[in-house]
Amino acid sequence: MFDPNSPVARVVLDHAETAPVFQRHRIDFCCHGNVSVLQACATRGLDVASFLGELELAIAEHPEASPPDPRQLSTPELIEQIVVRHHGYLREALPYVGALATTVARVHGGEDDRLCAVDAILSGLNLELTAHLDLEESILFPELRAAHKRGESVATELDQMVAEHREIGAKLSHLRALTDDYQPPQWACSTYRALLAELGELEADLYSHVHLENYVLLPRFSAS
Repeated sequence: MFDPNSPVARVVLDHAETAPVFQRHRIDFCCHGNVSVLQACATRGLDVASFLGELELAIAEHPEASPPDPRQLSTPELIEQIVVRHHGYLREALPYVGALATTVARVHGGEDDRLCAVDAILSGLNLELTAHLDLEESILFPELRAAHKRGESVATELDQMVAEHREIGAKLSHLRALTDDYQPPQWACSTYRALLAELGELEADLYSHVHLENYVLLPRFSAS
């Protein structure tokens, strides 16, 4: 149904319903989405036929579920979608998830010291992402709207955005590893389970968010 030599990011653009499959197998389609599906399989040690089957099943099961193609949006419309859908979500989710992590680390950190590391990473991520969102909304996005009209280059600002995205992606990968792919142990309380569920949602939204910026928004200016 698609060429396995296609870049991972392109597959997600063409078939948004495949994103959870890549996410589940720890394949970063936002910060390292330029590798092919075959290369990603090799890196993760996945059976190619089995993995391609998962992708094709995801596509076949959700033929009507794909959202509108973001590549068809104008630059102002795309920026508005990013701010309303993704920035809005993060501004609400980060303090909530951070509070859950602090509670779980305090109560269960003695049973699993990785929970203290999760709490520390989320605390730093909250500060970094809040500053990142503020910078995009107050400086970068207005510059992109203006540059789109005037045909000007904003390469330096976009390079900074991509660099920050890589740092965010590394932290997400670390969180997934520390939490055993967000799978709770048998003894986990309801708060612990809620934290892991929220972390999964946070990761999914951030991957979608960064993917839009890196592979839909940025290419509109890379040749300027």
